[in-house]
Amino acid sequence: MNNMCLKPIRLFDDDKGGGIRCLQCCRRCLIATGNTGFCGTVYNDKGTLYTLIYGLVASSAVDPIEKKPVYHYKPGSECFSVGSLGCNFRCKFCQNWQISYSKPSKNDHEELRYMSPEAFVRYAIRSKCSGVAWTYNEPSIWAEYTIDCAKLCKESGLYTVYVTNGYATTEHLDAIGPYLDVYRVDIKSLSSEFYRKLAGAADVDSILNGTIHIKQKWNAHVECVTNVIPGWNDSDNDLKGIATWIVDNLGSNTPWHVTRFFPNAQMQNVPITPESTIINAINIEKETGIKYVYAGNINLPDGGNTYCPKCGNLCIERKGYYTNILSLNNNGCCPNDNEALNVIL
Repeated sequence: MNNMCLKPIRLFDDDKGGGIRCLQCCRRCLIATGNTGFCGTVYNDKGTLYTLIYGLVASSAVDPIEKKPVYHYKPGSECFSVGSLGCNFRCKFCQNWQISYSKPSKNDHEELRYMSPEAFVRYAIRSKCSGVAWTYNEPSIWAEYTIDCAKLCKESGLYTVYVTNGYATTEHLDAIGPYLDVYRVDIKSLSSEFYRKLAGAADVDSILNGTIHIKQKWNAHVECVTNVIPGWNDSDNDLKGIATWIVDNLGSNTPWHVTRFFPNAQMQNVPITPESTIINAINIEKETGIKYVYAGNINLPDGGNTYCPKCGNLCIERKGYYTNILSLNNNGCCPNDNEALNVIL
């Protein structure tokens, strides 16, 4: 392990029970000397907690922001996207399981590279990106690095995006909040049982409360994603429940991406989500009042387009990751009726 990837973490609490409690994510692991937390990336060395993945990049790419997916923030722009190793979940359907299941303390990762925050920002600017995203694995276990990078990004005029499972603590959200523009969060279900069985996480309330917190306190732009898995979260009650929660707690203008499940990781025996289920999820907007529902991982006519909910004007056309802004005022409103679309240009 590159020594540059080792750095004391700032989010911790001394515990009189013989360990130190990590406060990066809602697991709040109590870590004894010589041990790591659940994610395998935080290590207690004689009473000091260290991150093992500071600047350790496992995957990187220049992506359209729509790939995150984020549709209502700087549409058509590109962002420099990076991820590291490990996760605080163990989702049985994870599409990036090769890196998210990996633990740097137990594996040899000489092929991975170190990227300092300064180099991270330089690369984003050199690649002519408008912003950056921490994605591929879970950024809430990478707090030391993401916070340091985010501060430099704001100084350089780059927007910042968390692509997250939402399990960051309020302490973490308050540390990154002043420098974070977009919070793209998975709302996999409103059932804690779903999270326990399929993600290895204790509850959903921490995710919901954290999402409300980052929006209300730090005014982050929030977009939600639900990967619709047959037999697990695809019923009308499941989908209506999520849409209603978004409307009631985040606002009806909050984009909701319903994505098609494909067999992956430990759920190879579960079928692909039927097209009819995704169409049904999109139609739920008529019953719940959520204004912007987008189809992901599936090619549906109009499934990615943004229409004015008042007059029906096609404002943003999307084909794959190609985005064409057809009809928007500079303030992100429909020019026909000045309806605000919650689009930040």
